[in-house]
Amino acid sequence: MSRLSTAIRRTATRIFASLLCIAPSLANASTSTTFPDAAASDPATLGWMVGSPPPADRTVRFEDGSYFQFPAMRWSVSNFRQLMPTINVSRGLGAPVPLATALRKDIDAISFIPIGTKTAMTWEQSLAATYTDGIVVMHRGQIVYERYFGVLKPDGQHAAMSVTKSVIGTLGAMLVAQGQIDAGKQVSDYVPELASSAFGNVTVRQVLDMTTGLQYSEDYADPNAEVWAHAKAGSPLPKPKDYSGPRNYYEFLQTVKPQGEHGKVFAYKTVNTDVLGWIISRATGRNVAQLLSEKIWSRLGAEQDAYFTVDSIGTPFAGGGLNTGLRDLARFGEMLRNDGRFNGQQIVPKALLHDIRHGGDKQAFAQAGYELLKGWSYRSMWWVSDKEGGAFMARGVHGQRIYVDPRAEMVIVRYASHPVAGNSANDPVTLPAFDALAHYLNSKEIQ
Repeated sequence: MSRLSTAIRRTATRIFASLLCIAPSLANASTSTTFPDAAASDPATLGWMVGSPPPADRTVRFEDGSYFQFPAMRWSVSNFRQLMPTINVSRGLGAPVPLATALRKDIDAISFIPIGTKTAMTWEQSLAATYTDGIVVMHRGQIVYERYFGVLKPDGQHAAMSVTKSVIGTLGAMLVAQGQIDAGKQVSDYVPELASSAFGNVTVRQVLDMTTGLQYSEDYADPNAEVWAHAKAGSPLPKPKDYSGPRNYYEFLQTVKPQGEHGKVFAYKTVNTDVLGWIISRATGRNVAQLLSEKIWSRLGAEQDAYFTVDSIGTPFAGGGLNTGLRDLARFGEMLRNDGRFNGQQIVPKALLHDIRHGGDKQAFAQAGYELLKGWSYRSMWWVSDKEGGAFMARGVHGQRIYVDPRAEMVIVRYASHPVAGNSANDPVTLPAFDALAHYLNSKEIQ
């Protein structure tokens, strides 16, 4: 294997391990490793990329994959645009719409018991435990909590990782609700190039709910796993001269083979969102970055542009490439909590949100083996809880979250840089912490 090919593989490993949601079988792969805590790994304290030029031992690079080695990755997730090619998501030309703010100091003292332990933890302690870079909590339309750590600032942007999937899922479901895409049609009706692939006879709904039968493994320990071909195709780095495989996301998707029966089992696979992005582009004539700006971002009164990382031909990475400001992500979440209405206008159809909150096929989801999410389901690329009121969540590796709880009238958005990618590393803290906050904010004694 050539040095260039090895470099591409190593870099692709870190790109995909960082931007994708790891399957249950991989979620605990690194949990036994001891990492420096949040304070010791603070990227501002360690001084990554400070200086002209930075010292050699505090320099991170995209080309060799060093940018995603812990603890350097705690700097990188807030600075992807400095390291790799991107495409903009315009906020439009209007003035930002301020978010009402009524900060509460009492939230830090909220106490809960993390899953699997008997020792109480406070909300404030949970932030360090999950390596939080920034968090915003909205309750009844007001920001009641907002904190930033490390190098993420209110005017900065952070990688959303697989939270991206839920944003793209929202776009796709929006087009279905508006009649621009027929969820019952096959993928090949919109993208004929995929007719001979595993996606040829898959319906759009099966893609949205990830109940597709695909020969696609995201097992990074297996050198023959399909994720490697996906990674090589999507990498914007130059390919080796002897490389003959797919050279972008579009070309890779045409190589995916079928495995199993469509529509029976939930199987979280990033390529589904890449396919949805292609369908959206074909149906509208715009790529997902352009459409997200037109349909949602420019209508939120956002403070900042967002952006996507891209492959070598500029294709936005629909499966995990979105980067946004934290407050703007809160605007997006609050819009969803309000049944798609925000900034004085109906941005997303109300029926779409009711469909998501109702959830997907619980039996299909249960077969995927998410031990901490028993009773949950998956609908239009959102993780839907079993809680009364239909709380739902967007989840990304290393701790990225949008949590919408309509019954508690609460939205939580969090950006983080947990050293372990898999969600099982932070879910034992995150899930009870979010539940405790919802209960506290909605309890009678503080109304």
